[in-house]
Amino acid sequence: MMVNSTFAQVGKNLSEAMRILGDGQIEPETGPVKWRFNRTSIPGPLQGDGQDVATILHLVHNLIHDDEEEEEEEYDKPKSSQPRMQHVGEQGHMALLGHSLAAYISVLDRERLRKLTTRILSDTTLWLCRLFRYENGSAYFHEDDRDGLVKVCRLVINARYEEYASEGYSVLSSRQPVIYASASGRPGLGQHLCSQLGLPLSSLCTVPCNTVFGSQHQMDVAMLEKLIKEDIDGRKLPLLLVANAGTPGAGHTDKLARLKDLCDQYSMWLHVEGVNLATLALDQVTSAIMAASRSDSMTLTPGQWLGLPAVTAVTLYRHEDPALSLAAGLTSSQPVAKLRALPLWLSLQYLGHSGIVQKIRHSTVLAQQLLPKLKTLASIKTLVEDELGSPVVLFKFSQKTSSASSGGSVEGHCAGEKEVLDAFNRWLGEQLLQLVPSSGVDLVELEDEGTCVRFSPLLTAEVLGTQEENIEDIMQKLSELVPVMCSTMCLRQDFREESHRHSPSLSYIQQHSWPGLGAVRYEPRAEGLDESRRKQELLKINSELLKKLQHLETDIKFSTGPEFGTDEDCIFVGMVTEDVDVSELVDTMASLGRDIEESERLLDNMTEVVRKGILEAELQLQKANEEKLMEEGVLRQLPLVGSVLNWFSPSQSSIKGRSFNLAAGSLDSTERTYSTKAQPGSPSLQEGSTSLSKQPGQRLFRRSGAVSDSFSETSSIGPAEETSDTSAIPSINPPTSSPVVEEDPHTAGVAVPGYIQETSVQVHTQLEDDVASEDRPPDSQKMEQSGE
Repeated sequence: MMVNSTFAQVGKNLSEAMRILGDGQIEPETGPVKWRFNRTSIPGPLQGDGQDVATILHLVHNLIHDDEEEEEEEYDKPKSSQPRMQHVGEQGHMALLGHSLAAYISVLDRERLRKLTTRILSDTTLWLCRLFRYENGSAYFHEDDRDGLVKVCRLVINARYEEYASEGYSVLSSRQPVIYASASGRPGLGQHLCSQLGLPLSSLCTVPCNTVFGSQHQMDVAMLEKLIKEDIDGRKLPLLLVANAGTPGAGHTDKLARLKDLCDQYSMWLHVEGVNLATLALDQVTSAIMAASRSDSMTLTPGQWLGLPAVTAVTLYRHEDPALSLAAGLTSSQPVAKLRALPLWLSLQYLGHSGIVQKIRHSTVLAQQLLPKLKTLASIKTLVEDELGSPVVLFKFSQKTSSASSGGSVEGHCAGEKEVLDAFNRWLGEQLLQLVPSSGVDLVELEDEGTCVRFSPLLTAEVLGTQEENIEDIMQKLSELVPVMCSTMCLRQDFREESHRHSPSLSYIQQHSWPGLGAVRYEPRAEGLDESRRKQELLKINSELLKKLQHLETDIKFSTGPEFGTDEDCIFVGMVTEDVDVSELVDTMASLGRDIEESERLLDNMTEVVRKGILEAELQLQKANEEKLMEEGVLRQLPLVGSVLNWFSPSQSSIKGRSFNLAAGSLDSTERTYSTKAQPGSPSLQEGSTSLSKQPGQRLFRRSGAVSDSFSETSSIGPAEETSDTSAIPSINPPTSSPVVEEDPHTAGVAVPGYIQETSVQVHTQLEDDVASEDRPPDSQKMEQSGE
């Protein structure tokens, strides 16, 4: 009765811990206790009195989710959009319970523990062997999925070298052992084996894959046999062959039946691994996968296939000598080591045979449903070895099957066509994962095919909860993304040619790794500047140009490009649709860049212009005062005498007002301004200004053929220099009521910002007031001051 209550308490504690640690299941902390769970707080000493379980679990919860809360505050994202811990179902709960029970069972007395662990190990081994059609096999449970192969290699070394147990590695010098592995196998697996076994890298032989006949990811059997004969002639010992039932990248299966016959011929050990081994549990199994049941050993990962957290991998093997298995580490005399099978033992019983088969069948059905749908897309290329039974679907966007739209040619995009396609496929995989997160698609890099998108539901479906409706979501998003990719690919050449047409204002930047229309840089016409100053000017103008482009009312994305490996002074143009007018887009970028450059140049020179203008104004005011003194005489300057003279004979001053032109940096007479009430002859600033105009609700950079039927042919989109849209781009033109800005050879044709013109008006008014005050008699000035 006490044991039952203890087990119940373990399960209760686990449920409570999962509830507290789960997302959104913890109540917010308030008061002075909050600071203890802050990740940024300085660690303190261990509490002398200890803390209760709830407090410790709350601390673990905060450590788990603290990074997510910081990301929400930093990027201002809603809480629901942040990635959270995967959902742990009931079968996952049983696996976690197994870890808790294993710790409890380990404290039992030795005899009771031995009986219990033996039963758990024998049951789990029997169930797995029958489930995956591997009769009369033994099982080794291990955390690292490579550890089983390492132990198998030690078993084979002990079996093939009789004196290895007593002589050690010295016996290997007589005949060096050789381990054969496929070139399409797991990267680094062979190096790991040599490192763990203490063998030189020369003991590893990489077998190439087929290049003419069959799949390009299957091991070349004829080449393998040739390599074996060469090693035998060189007095080496062919020891073990690692084959694949589902390569890590493409999911292809080697010719296991022929490989097994070859291994039997040369007394080699055949080890098989791969995700396709899961299909051995189904009622109908392909002959290529069924041959794996004849292998000497194979490694299974049921935790991934069934969605079981923290469940060990299993290596099933056949060998008659238990002493050699014990020497290789495949079996252990320690009962505690056998408890690694307890979580899987509980989970298999909870699911049952039908539940396990149903989960694996569900994953394979998802792959079989997606494959024929992908074949209906003209621009998608599928790469599947066995279309009927493969649980892995591999596809990519293919330029060769895409149709060319108006303007560009598919064959002549750029020299790095393969690199461009890889960039587009990376973008496609990232978009699918973001738009359909439950799909679990990922990216793989293949030597011959480049970057591809992989859908392997056996590895992700149970964890992410992938369902049949997610397949429809994938196809819907593909139908939206693929046309955009095709149009962008075809318009890349047009974009490059249009950028070259605007040279040297625009420089086309060759970026094969950018998934978009391309990259350009605006080159300012800077003369007489050193290299550092020119780079600063370049970065400043392109940054301002990027901000203006990002504020346009368009669907095109403008950015600084990838985070790493690109120049900061480039403007990257993203994906575009087929109705985009590339010529108008490039014209607008060049025109905006010129406006920014001219405005920046005017602002840079304004300080010097104002300083020189003020000095000239002071000189002219001093000269005007001297001329006034010579004209009125000395007597009129005396306060009392001057008042009397001005009373009887008012003087008519010939001094006129002056206006300070900031653009020209000069003082001009205001006589013409007050006589005509205008400033004729000034050039209109509206000429040459950049403006963009569109019909209401219409996006920029669309060809006239793409305009809605509600608009007539006369309202089609023209070049960027001839259109205007003040709401899209901040206006840099002055208002029509502002004083006219004169031109000089340095600032001719430059649109002066509004705040500069306001400064011109203020200086203009101030100068006129100073001159007018000097024209008036002193008595009138005193009367005004007294009146004030």
